[in-house]
Amino acid sequence: MLKLCGLFGAVLLGLEAVAQLPVEVHGNQLELLHSADRVLAANKKLVFDFWREVLQAHHADRAPEYVAEGYVQHDPNVATGRAAFVEVVGRLPREPVKATIDELVSIVAERDLVVLAFRSELPDLENEGQTYTTTWFDMLRIADGKIVEHWNYGTKD
Repeated sequence: MLKLCGLFGAVLLGLEAVAQLPVEVHGNQLELLHSADRVLAANKKLVFDFWREVLQAHHADRAPEYVAEGYVQHDPNVATGRAAFVEVVGRLPREPVKATIDELVSIVAERDLVVLAFRSELPDLENEGQTYTTTWFDMLRIADGKIVEHWNYGTKD
């Protein structure tokens, strides 16, 4: 037992010496859209296109193609409802639609949910002038071919 406690203590003390591995962006995003289940594949493609066209490129006019009118938003900075969402996105400058999503790490779909993982680079508060990478997650629920609900780690501005 003493040896086990000593080993555990050594592992804990050594944790500070372990460097965090940087979060990597996926190199081939289109392969993330594949699934043996055609409904899950369709849900991933819907979210992928929505993210590129509406959220990333700010083409608010395309939101009705992807977002249900009764859309529920769990981010405290954005009101619930498609109209409120369109109003927020519509204030942003339109950009060209890219073939990929910026900083995308992965897309996972299960049941009616699609989760996107993004690489995020933040300032390292313990080491002035340095940064570190971490992962941000967004989850969307799909019903009848539209996005009906969204969750993220949104905090009040």
